Amino acid sequence: MVTLRDALAENPEAGPEPAVIVETSGSSGYPKSVVLPISALRASAEATAKRIGSGSWVLALEPTYVAGLQVLVRSILAGATPTVIPASFTPDQFVDAAGTTDAPRYTSLVPAQLTRLLDAAVGDPDVADCLRGFAAILVGGQALPGAEADRAAALGVRIVRTYGSSETSGGCVYDGVPLAGVSVRVEEGEVQISGPVLASGYLDDDQRTAQAFVTDADGNRWYRTGDVGEFDGALRVTGRRDNVIVSGGVNVSLDRVERVVRTVPGLEAAVVVPVADAHWGEASVIVVEGNLAAATRDDALVEARRRVEREIGAPARPREILTLARMPLLPSGKPDRVRLRAQIPTL
Repeated sequence: MVTLRDALAENPEAGPEPAVIVETSGSSGYPKSVVLPISALRASAEATAKRIGSGSWVLALEPTYVAGLQVLVRSILAGATPTVIPASFTPDQFVDAAGTTDAPRYTSLVPAQLTRLLDAAVGDPDVADCLRGFAAILVGGQALPGAEADRAAALGVRIVRTYGSSETSGGCVYDGVPLAGVSVRVEEGEVQISGPVLASGYLDDDQRTAQAFVTDADGNRWYRTGDVGEFDGALRVTGRRDNVIVSGGVNVSLDRVERVVRTVPGLEAAVVVPVADAHWGEASVIVVEGNLAAATRDDALVEARRRVEREIGAPARPREILTLARMPLLPSGKPDRVRLRAQIPTL
């Protein structure tokens, strides 16, 4: 069996290039097996080192998820061994794993992990000092709320927002700017990615591979992300093509609604999901984890509806706020919207 370390050692006489299979369901809930050539993983890791530097990595994500896998790849190429945090992930475990080293320290987190660390840093100077000690903390998997980015900046923590997917060997756009060798374009509103970081396709699924990966007239291969955005040298992702409802005959992007809702105090981690509506056809509800007092929930809903109407329009206003004990999550740390929608009728 070829190990990841052996595969990353470039050997042109080794025969067919090995690949890694990453299982993902993304936002669609449809399971896919993404085939990532070792050359794509290497290109991504080398471009990351060129952008932010190289050093000692803390592995805080499952290596079966592409962001965790890339921590292993970057560590191997840097000639280092990453420090591993248990899946339970507590601030104390993170501080212990970070340890002390003369080499620059790096890690990759999802927003929920960063929030937990920032909350702990409020009353624990050891956590605050630890976070400030990292040369860079990559944050991806889902959009980082602006309030959390502001909190990190105020603490003196260097956050790098990443954008990418399993199909692009992980994050390939950092703080809106593509990594070296990566190209971005927007075709009919859809963000598409090209470069040496692309996957070969989906294992035993030629139809989905052909739908997701297209080749232009110049022979360049592009990955269709399914995201909607704008690119003028800096990428701004505004939502998903498939996360749109029709409310009262008006198309409403729930990603836009969610971004506005998350500006309301207390709703920074809220998820907006669609529901059937007898009057409008479709509507949306805000889902939050934990308990909110009735008065607090009512005030937050009023403010969320006011902000959404001002920014997007009246048809986009969420109908209500629902609470649940624990938000269902994908292995990547993203909210599992498919499971969440299935739970809505029982909430």
